[in-house]
Amino acid sequence: MPSETAAAVPRPPARSASAPVLSGAQAMVRSLELLGATDVFGIPGGAIMHFYDPLMDASELRHILVRHEQGAGHAAEGFASASGRPGVAIATSGPGATNLVTAIADAYMDSVPLVCITGQVFSHLMGTDAFQEADIVGITMPITKHSFLVKDAAEIPGAIAAAFEIATTGRPGPVLVDITKDAQQAEVPFVWPPKYDLPGYRPVTKAHGKQIQAAAQLIAEAKKPVLYVGGGVIRAGAADELRTLAESTGAPVVTTLMARGAFPDSHPQHLGMPGMHGTVPAVLALQEADLLITLG
Repeated sequence: MPSETAAAVPRPPARSASAPVLSGAQAMVRSLELLGATDVFGIPGGAIMHFYDPLMDASELRHILVRHEQGAGHAAEGFASASGRPGVAIATSGPGATNLVTAIADAYMDSVPLVCITGQVFSHLMGTDAFQEADIVGITMPITKHSFLVKDAAEIPGAIAAAFEIATTGRPGPVLVDITKDAQQAEVPFVWPPKYDLPGYRPVTKAHGKQIQAAAQLIAEAKKPVLYVGGGVIRAGAADELRTLAESTGAPVVTTLMARGAFPDSHPQHLGMPGMHGTVPAVLALQEADLLITLG
């Protein structure tokens, strides 16, 4: 997947003079379409049912019905990994949302761009132990790049657009958007592209020249350098550059699980993957290296 934001998140058409009035649920569907989503994975439920009504009429958005929300999350992960675009998973409130947690945590650890949209109880019922109420925003904070709670229908386009940008930029990962039932039902003017602000979110995508020079000096002076490669090399399409670097330095290459395929297994410098399911040479190389060059 391209590392730059502009390539990952399609830019929508210019804002029209007269904004159409849509329900929050319709705004959810339309926002996904304008952001380039083509497939969503999920299961209907009480708190997300309003989303499914306009989804039935959507011509550019296909819904894949799964048997369990965890399956929706993992399927969306697979879609993202195969397509290079963010996967989208849909679930209802309470148990539906909590069933996504394993997939969200997996996407967080594997740096997979995933947008999870969950329904939530009416905003005035939050905090009352309402039927199928769970604080999914609080639950997922440690395992998402960001979690949004939307109580105002007018904020839906901005929250979903921001979720796509956060999920696909910098180090990719999962983002949760929790939307209350009253926000889904309310009707508001649909303004696109939406305005949203992400204060403090400034992912670094370009290395500093002095840092590159310092790294080159360390590589030149190292006696036992090892290239430790992650899945970011595959997402960036940098396999050829990795091979050039490896062959020019002569350093052995060790890959993580997510980087399998980034470097040819048949290459004499490839030592495999470390860990209990990896190879002994890979483990020994990491233990004895005087310099680890971590990429991706």
